[in-house]
Amino acid sequence: MIAEEIKKIHAMLPDGVELCAVSKFHPASAIKEAYDAGQRIFGESRVQELVEKIKVLPADIKWHFIGHLQTNKVRQLIGQVSLIESVDSVRLLDLIDKESEKSGVITNVLMQLHVAREETKFGFYPEELLEYFSCREFEKLKATHICGVMGMASNTDDMTRVRADFNTIADTRMRILDIAPDLRGFDIVSMGMSGDWKIAVEEGSNLVRIGTAIFGDRQY
Repeated sequence: MIAEEIKKIHAMLPDGVELCAVSKFHPASAIKEAYDAGQRIFGESRVQELVEKIKVLPADIKWHFIGHLQTNKVRQLIGQVSLIESVDSVRLLDLIDKESEKSGVITNVLMQLHVAREETKFGFYPEELLEYFSCREFEKLKATHICGVMGMASNTDDMTRVRADFNTIADTRMRILDIAPDLRGFDIVSMGMSGDWKIAVEEGSNLVRIGTAIFGDRQY
């Protein structure tokens, strides 16, 4: 079942769009089934769960951390993941940079944008992020590479609103590049989940995060 869904989604994804299989709350056996079907990028949202899975699953998996990252958990994540998608504050970014430099590694991150109606979602407002890059604060980073942006659309059945949210996320990345045209490798637009990823791709996503459509409802 998992293998079939993985192959089905890969067949539908346009060239240049990658799939992050959101494996949070699912056992290592389910991830291994997806891995055996050719999937290599997996998304987790709890540090301890991720660390435990890394111990028992293939070493060539590219782990993405996609949940809200607490500052006291940053150290455990450094050197363990291929991408932290959910950097939602300058304080968190600076801490990731400090711990990465200390560990002698470069950490790849995405800046999380808050465009959804729900106040519970984390992230920078577009204006905040534009201000950060206008002031060229990123030049202070020593061991962190900002690879692009991530965001979620409003939790609504109004697909016009969803599309507008995705458009804002992709447009913010383009505006950042206008402000700082010398940015290199600022290429990723991570948006779109099981229910809305096709709209996200139409609006410029090149990395979709799909969990339920692959693994079913969470198992624990």
